[in-house]
Amino acid sequence: MHAGLPCFFIRLTGCNLRCSYCDTTFAHEGGFRISVEELVCKWQDSKVSHVLITGGEPLLQTPVYELMELLLTKGARCLLETNGSISLSSVPKKVVKVVDWKTPGSGHSDSFLEENLRFIGANDEIKFVITSHADYIWSAEIVRSRALWLFTSVIFSPCYGLVKASRLAQWLLRDNLEVRLQIQLHKVIWGEKRGV
Repeated sequence: MHAGLPCFFIRLTGCNLRCSYCDTTFAHEGGFRISVEELVCKWQDSKVSHVLITGGEPLLQTPVYELMELLLTKGARCLLETNGSISLSSVPKKVVKVVDWKTPGSGHSDSFLEENLRFIGANDEIKFVITSHADYIWSAEIVRSRALWLFTSVIFSPCYGLVKASRLAQWLLRDNLEVRLQIQLHKVIWGEKRGV
């Protein structure tokens, strides 16, 4: 829901999942060390109000909680992208959580931690990456059976290169599903260039 706004990206290394469609395999390992304070200074120098912490899976690194708290203290609009398999209980309430609910097409449809529904609110998002019509049907059933739209924003995103946004839009309109269609805007603008 924040797509299109200027955003300072912090990409942390390491992930506990290996999704079939992962476009950031370079974040599985490697990277470099930097202190929480240095990261916050780099963000402040950028003069951008929104900060997105992503990965890999950022919640695997315990200093991320200190980072989120410090960013909030300094006035950042802090967003967290997480794969939904790790508890959100320690994530500060003011952080906007974008939580993936992995579909069968990802290879990890059993990874979502159901207790996380307790920590997701109206300002947060649950995102389903749709790789096929079967993924769409599976995801629609989860959305309906749990009435997710009543307490949070629900996003369906077509998997780049596998499902056309126009096709997903047709399914959503046909079924009148209470979700938002989201595309990977950076890929529309820059293609698959890394580091743009």
